[in-house]
Amino acid sequence: MSVFNRRNAAVGWLAWAVGKRVLKRKAKDAVPSIDLESKKPNKSAVALLIAGAVGVATFWRSRTGDDPGEE
Repeated sequence: MSVFNRRNAAVGWLAWAVGKRVLKRKAKDAVPSIDLESKKPNKSAVALLIAGAVGVATFWRSRTGDDPGEE
């Protein structure tokens, strides 16, 4: 009996399809969004925006600095 057969391939494909659907739903629920009542972004979305801006500024600053080996 072979490990790779049509039945196992079908079960694997079905598990993959269902798993993708479940993980997409979980990821969509985990993403910070705008509160529909107050029309303001929630605290985690604001914190994520600030952290991203700080990261970009730090990266940009380190890339535009002078090279110590260059004169």
